[in-house]
Order: sequence, then structure tokens, then C-alpha cells
Amino acid sequence: MTGCRRAAFNKVNTPMAAANLIFYFLVIIPSAIIHEYAHGFMAELLGDKTARYAGRLTLNPIAHIDLFGTILMPLFLALASGGSFMFAYAKPVPYNPYNLRNQRYGPALVGLAGPVANFLLALAFAIVIRLMPLTSESLITMASLLSTIVYANLILMVFNLVPIAPLDGSKILYALLPPATSQRLQMFYARYGFFILIFFVFVLFDLLQPIINLLFNLLV
Repeated sequence: MTGCRRAAFNKVNTPMAAANLIFYFLVIIPSAIIHEYAHGFMAELLGDKTARYAGRLTLNPIAHIDLFGTILMPLFLALASGGSFMFAYAKPVPYNPYNLRNQRYGPALVGLAGPVANFLLALAFAIVIRLMPLTSESLITMASLLSTIVYANLILMVFNLVPIAPLDGSKILYALLPPATSQRLQMFYARYGFFILIFFVFVLFDLLQPIINLLFNLLV
């Protein structure tokens, strides 16, 4: 990227700025919905049609919106942080791991599908940004808005790969561990996973920021 283009992206590199907050809110919800759809799509590819039977193998937002996770929580986080942080999630798409053809690695592939979908969205919009000629203020503003889509999807991807239940990373971790260890960890997370996750979100989330920023700068 040329120096001129990098200079033009000074405000793109701060996509959580207040000017982008409303757009970010409109972006992260559809991104979370696509994330959940990808789980159901992968589960069906691997032999489980639970999501389809439940009416969740759809991109219709009504089927995926969770009142707390999709509406109330992101608004609360935005207000509490002064617009510097916001996160949302959609209702998890149901699937039955016992219907998957591969019992060992099937759940991990279903879990990985969501973050992969977010990465592909981030990559697609990053390519659009790189192809844009930043020759006017309106194009720079458009690139800034598109960069918010990239950033939002990277947040969803990286956060969901954290190996804490019920995040997708925990399913990947279960598949990599020996069966006995995996079972013990699942029992541990069944008791304490929610509290560990809450602690991580409110205390340790900043640990992910360098990873998110690195990926963002590599893509954009």
C-alpha cells in the first residue's frame, strides 16, 4: 500500500470511532447472523438437518435475533464504553452432534464454520477497499465504512475462536484433546464456562485487540 493510501486510511484504522458507531451496529448483527447460518449449513453438509427442521437455516434476521444478545447487550456496551466497544450475538443455531457423520471432528468443523464465514466476509470487503481509488473525500468515507465491516467480522472471528465454552473455539479444542481430557474439560465448562466467559469479556478482552488489529492491518 502506498504512503498516500496509508495516509488516507488514518481514520479507517480507528473504525470504532463514534462516527462509525451506528454503522457498526448495523453491520455486526448481520455478520453474527451469517456466522450462525454457517454453523447450520456446515452441520447439514455433515449429515445433521436439525437447523433446517427448526427453521434456522435461513438468513432471515427474524429467525436469529436474540433480544438480549442482538439488541440490548450491544446497546448497553456501546453506552457503557462511550462508543469504544460493542459486541453482539445471534441465537445459536441448533444442531445434533450425534447426527454428524464424523463424531470426533464433526463438531469442530461445525464450530469452525462460523469464524471462517466471518473471515471470508472480512476478506471480501478488504479486497473491495484495496481496489477502491481513494481520490475523493466521499470515496475515503466509503472505504472507512467498509472497513468497519472488515473490523466487525474480525472481532467475531477472533472472539469466537477463544477456547472457552460455549464459544466455537471450545469445540475445536475438544476435538484436539484426547477423549478423556476432552470429556473432563466439557464437564468443567458445563459448571464454570459461563462465568469464565463473562470474566474474559469484561476483563481480558483487550488481550485479543493486538490480534484483531494485526489482521485488520494485513487485510486493509
